[in-house]
Amino acid sequence: MSVQDRGGLGEHPGGEPPVGIDALLDRVRSGYERIGPEEAAAAAAEGALLVDIRYAALREKDGLIPGALVVERNELEWRLDPQGSHRTPQAVSHDLRIVVICNEGYASSLAVASLRRLGLHRATDLTGGFQAWRAAGLPVTL
Repeated sequence: MSVQDRGGLGEHPGGEPPVGIDALLDRVRSGYERIGPEEAAAAAAEGALLVDIRYAALREKDGLIPGALVVERNELEWRLDPQGSHRTPQAVSHDLRIVVICNEGYASSLAVASLRRLGLHRATDLTGGFQAWRAAGLPVTL
């Protein structure tokens, strides 16, 4: 689609200018409180669902967090929506505490924004991702 097809020079769908990824991450993260590795471990011990969205090659290379639910990023919303027909058995309520974990804590923030739009208002992510979990000396299985 050309610029003219969109309605004129410099205009974007929705009327908002594009945003860079750093600004988008800042905006998304301002809407909730992220947690560190120790707090994530404590949340899991209290019943929170840890969700590992790293791709298979990273899980194979670095290992898994014991007890974490592995859900590929492209399936996350379908698996965690309590109203969805493809939900996992753990997706029991919009009140479920979910901690999303990616490799370094970037993709997980965008995933949390999407989950919150689905009504999963207690979703958060792990600052620093799996790498921070491992660096904190928390359990990892290979």
